[in-house]
Amino acid sequence: MDGTVLVADDDRTIRTVLTQALTRAGCKVHATSSLMTLMRWVEEGKGDLVISDVIMPDGNGLEMLPKISDVRPGLPVIVISAQNTIMTAIQAAEAEAYDYLPKPFDLPDLMKRAARALETKRRAAPRKTEMREAGDDLPLVGRTAAMQALYRLVARVMNTDIPVLVTGESGTGKSLIARAIHDFSDRRSLPFVVAAAADLAGADGPAQLLAKARGGSLVFDEVADYDEEAQARIVRMLDTMGDNAPRIMATSQADLMRRMEAGQFRQDLFYRLGGVAITVPSLRERVDDIPLLAEHFLARAERDTGTLRRFAPAAMDLIRAYSWPGNVRQLENTIRRLVVTSPEEEITRPEVEAVLGNQPAMEPLRGGGEGEKLSASVARHLKRYFDLHGGQLPPPGLYTRILREVELPLIEIALDATAGNQAKCADLLGINRNTLRKKITDLDIRVTRRRKLM
Repeated sequence: MDGTVLVADDDRTIRTVLTQALTRAGCKVHATSSLMTLMRWVEEGKGDLVISDVIMPDGNGLEMLPKISDVRPGLPVIVISAQNTIMTAIQAAEAEAYDYLPKPFDLPDLMKRAARALETKRRAAPRKTEMREAGDDLPLVGRTAAMQALYRLVARVMNTDIPVLVTGESGTGKSLIARAIHDFSDRRSLPFVVAAAADLAGADGPAQLLAKARGGSLVFDEVADYDEEAQARIVRMLDTMGDNAPRIMATSQADLMRRMEAGQFRQDLFYRLGGVAITVPSLRERVDDIPLLAEHFLARAERDTGTLRRFAPAAMDLIRAYSWPGNVRQLENTIRRLVVTSPEEEITRPEVEAVLGNQPAMEPLRGGGEGEKLSASVARHLKRYFDLHGGQLPPPGLYTRILREVELPLIEIALDATAGNQAKCADLLGINRNTLRKKITDLDIRVTRRRKLM
């Protein structure tokens, strides 16, 4: 590498590490703990690259980016930050940072990005956009590589017109991703409309949706569940959109590619919706983010209710080891309950065990091989569940949790097969109707009636 790098960070260790690494790579380095000093160097014409932290003793690094761009158009800035939220990545993108990396960062990765920045001529005319306040209400926080990659992808696509398909398990935050793309895009002042299949019904359904969206964003929620007629209506609507067309997004927890290959989803709609695919990782795929999310929800509860709570180390260990089949939504609801029910400021492990004992605790079941018996599939996933606890026993109440895991899909599928008719469903299952009603309430199953019965 060749060039002069300006490093601004209030952490002396980080300044030392970066100075040594960049110097060994052939760069000249000026390091400071002050944004004021950084700006003086920039104004003096020093530096070919800036590496800056966000939160500094004398200001905010992100807020300095427009000033740096005004004084030195084309000077690339790499932002590093311990604020590991999607908003930091989006704000960095809106301020036209060359790149963004979370702390703790991988030094070889940062060096590669610095080398590219020194070789790349940054655009000289920055785009002026209104900066929105950081969205603390969005639980899209995480420092894992999977979440940071997701943040950067959202930041890259938010101001394009290309359709976006957001996929992931239930409770991962798909709708939050769609909302973030809208709220931080150039369309933020226009409507954000979430559509269901029923909104497409009738001769005027698609036209009314377009009129409602008015050039904003139109999201088809869980589009894999739409029937053939609804899918066809979307295709026709997309083909006739003219000026003032909304940004099209869709969410799905099902694998649309498999649905399409099985003939259950239209091929033409699949390719119209899948301009950019954003996959939201499950909580099991970013275990290191669980304590961060838990603390986020505790802080929100303190802000909303004034109730101060913290987790005992053993309680947090259990929360981290739990498999969270309901993902972030389940984690949030669990912590809300713990905040309300815990009598002391410190939430203990037995209190967590008591709450988790009434919830599903298995990794969501996925299809096994062709012809695999149900008992073999259950045995395989139970073994996986025990393995997830790293040699420790799962929380007490396992028998009840496993029965819930089987009962929930069984009752949901039986209700769907009987078009929501509870009398017919109870007869099909061979249980009392009152028993079925109680299980529907206990399992929080939504019953939808249809006209036709199987």
